[in-house]
Amino acid sequence: MNLLIENGHVVDPANGTDEVRSIAIVDGQLSDDRTVSFDRVIDATGLFVLPGLIDAHCHLRDPGFEYKEDIASGTKSAAAGGFTSVMCMPNTSPVCDNAAVVRYILDKADKQGSCRVYPIGAATKDEKGSELAEIGLMAQAGIVAISDDGQPFANSDILRKAMMYASTFNLRAIAHCEDKSLSEGGHMNEGFVSTRLGLRGIPTAAEDIHIAREIILAEYLGLPVHIAHVSTGTGVDMIRQAKARNVPVTAETCPHYFTLTDDACMGYDTLAKMSPPLRTQKDVDAILEGLADGTIDMIVTDHAPHHDDEKDCEFALAKNGIIGFETAFSLSFQALVLSGRMSLPELVRRLSTRPAEVFLSNLGTLSVGKPGDVTLVDLDASWQVDRFKMVSKAKNTPWHGQVLPGQVRMTIVGGKIVHESLR
Repeated sequence: MNLLIENGHVVDPANGTDEVRSIAIVDGQLSDDRTVSFDRVIDATGLFVLPGLIDAHCHLRDPGFEYKEDIASGTKSAAAGGFTSVMCMPNTSPVCDNAAVVRYILDKADKQGSCRVYPIGAATKDEKGSELAEIGLMAQAGIVAISDDGQPFANSDILRKAMMYASTFNLRAIAHCEDKSLSEGGHMNEGFVSTRLGLRGIPTAAEDIHIAREIILAEYLGLPVHIAHVSTGTGVDMIRQAKARNVPVTAETCPHYFTLTDDACMGYDTLAKMSPPLRTQKDVDAILEGLADGTIDMIVTDHAPHHDDEKDCEFALAKNGIIGFETAFSLSFQALVLSGRMSLPELVRRLSTRPAEVFLSNLGTLSVGKPGDVTLVDLDASWQVDRFKMVSKAKNTPWHGQVLPGQVRMTIVGGKIVHESLR
């Protein structure tokens, strides 16, 4: 389908574009040709036209946990949130630790997906942390990174070998930073709230110790490492200092870590239970500062769908995680742009340009000749979160009932409109 988007305010940090202009997509690619026959002309007056959003960390639960989410429902939810590309974590069943599972994910995404899907391969077999997975064969099959997300690299030597082996395929390791000896048995952040609720807490040190280790190995080896879902102020400080020394470390965080604190767990609300746990206001402020100054490279969702039965139970038994595709842009826009902490182009950089630079080099831009992945948003619109109307199979969001600013109006992947909610 050939599309012409007119009168929209185009924001493309990769090219320094921030102006009203037209965008054309011809044969699935961005084009400067206006002489072709367009199947549809879209009047984007009052809308902002962005390079397709990229989520570098999500869980589609497919294969094995399709009762929570599957590739069809998950990518449809992502498209509703403005995401044109998602990178899915390997903690499926079976674990994505071999080329066959990688091919299954890619084949199903090709047939049923509403956006581009890029598998992340497990770093170790079955995510057990004892033996490297088939990284080379998975790289040939199409993975874009390696990780044992959900499980930390308990063995430093395995992490070292994984980083070294992955680098030969131009892949980087994504590290879930958690010292299990400190976090085991914990259910939320260790502090005043956990004490008041009588729940065993997880200290920030459990995350910080592994962030320090990953930075040390990256500096020693001269190889890149990516720190997943940063939630602590000390972690932000260590990453900032490492970058000042030119250590090849990149980092991500999620909207819930800069919009919620552990107060959200009051009343034993399992919708606020996640890993790493929600922290204190001091940590939230540090995350916001880290995003504003570029210490934290990107915003991801860590979209973690669960069945109602896995959340509608006592706090200690509830699964960790929340869904995030459909609320990510609005929460980030509210916390970062409307607050004056960063400009819209800088937010787009965190949600599209930078994830592409780190993982998916052909995306994250509206340059001519690149894939026609575009997101149209209405910054003046607001909408009310209704967990029962979410596109995702899962309904585990802590923002139910809240009114959020900024609404995704259209999502285009390779010239195909995959989500539309125009006025």
